[in-house]
Amino acid sequence: MGNNMNNDAMLKKYIYNGNVYDTSQNEGFNKTDTLSIYEVIRVKNGVILFKEEHLNRMEKSAEMLGYKMKKSKEEITEEIIKLVNINEAINNNIKLVCSNLDSENQNFLTYFTKSSYNIEDVPKIGASTIVYRTKRDNPNIKIINAKQREEINKSLKENNAFEALLENEEGYITEGSRSNMLFVKGDKVYTAPAKDVLIGITRSKIMNICKELRIDVIEKNIHISEIKDLDGVFMSTTPIGVLPIVTIDDIKFDSMNNKTIINIMNGYESLVEDYIKNNR
Repeated sequence: MGNNMNNDAMLKKYIYNGNVYDTSQNEGFNKTDTLSIYEVIRVKNGVILFKEEHLNRMEKSAEMLGYKMKKSKEEITEEIIKLVNINEAINNNIKLVCSNLDSENQNFLTYFTKSSYNIEDVPKIGASTIVYRTKRDNPNIKIINAKQREEINKSLKENNAFEALLENEEGYITEGSRSNMLFVKGDKVYTAPAKDVLIGITRSKIMNICKELRIDVIEKNIHISEIKDLDGVFMSTTPIGVLPIVTIDDIKFDSMNNKTIINIMNGYESLVEDYIKNNR
């Protein structure tokens, strides 16, 4: 788990172990040197999106590693609401980090993050991506792996890319470095089997939307050699929702105009709108 975490807190305040700090302080960020799990939750129009699912998944991440989070979901919820209120946040991403999972004194950070994506930076014309060869030991758990994240970020910068598709040792694309990947061929959607990836909250919502729209979803890994034959590709991630992918390395896709992707995007947008309406 290595080194300390960067302080990537934004807005005015963050919460560490129940106490409020200015984002200029590093309290808590220098204490994350052992086993850390995390979640990123989107706040849209002042509403915390799909909070339940995120907190359940975080709890499950801890359990899969053989530990239990000391802070209850109720306490975390209170902290999130407090954080949103003191920062008067409208459209931002909240990061929850539980570190030192394996010790008596777990540390818990709740803060607005500028990492991963700023909503403003999301390409309106679809995302350019690269393939990144890697091995992930625990694909189903959101663990902080600072070293790998740094390497991938460097690679993204060098290639002017938005996201990296992770390719495993056998040449299969499993997921993105911070997103789930979905592939379109004809009128069918392909995505990696649940056991091979971190099941995204957004991915789960997309599965339901596809059911409603009667779009077939086939859970199978796509091999690197099959990419060129796809009709479209898109990624799903909490901060953004659904984002079409227009290039993978030097292969181009007309994902922005793909009927299936457009229908799924619209379905997801209206799901989010309904959720906001019902949770005001």
